[in-house]
Amino acid sequence: MNNNCIWCNITESEKKYLLVNSRYWNVFLADKQDYIGRCILVLKRHCESLAQLNGEEWAELKSLVEKLEVVITKSLGANMFNWSCLMNDFYKSETPNPHLHIHVRPRYNSPITINGKTYNDEEYAHHYDNHKQNKLTESEKETIYNLIKEVLDV
Repeated sequence: MNNNCIWCNITESEKKYLLVNSRYWNVFLADKQDYIGRCILVLKRHCESLAQLNGEEWAELKSLVEKLEVVITKSLGANMFNWSCLMNDFYKSETPNPHLHIHVRPRYNSPITINGKTYNDEEYAHHYDNHKQNKLTESEKETIYNLIKEVLDV
């Protein structure tokens, strides 16, 4: 644990959209839903890079990647996924304190409807747009969370 790390000091209220609490990783539905069903996998221990993962953490990460792709495909209809571990924002600080986390952006070749509102993946089959705005209301985000959680818990 690192006292100056945002991920090491996440509050209970910030865990509202926790999807998976495994031995080494937490998986959250991301606050920013620029891509429908976007999630963040956060290593539970403070670690600065992928190269520092131990064998058990790698194995569990692989298992989570497989599980999330199946679950998000079943619950939301995604048909491909963009995975990224960029860590750039940590290094914008004068005193960087990176904590390993990985983003998954589900991608859709067909429109997806949430609470009666239809969304299109405008960049499908292209690089994701890192400057895209949040697409979902809080109610829609809760619906997405519940749809994913329902399939996860089966």
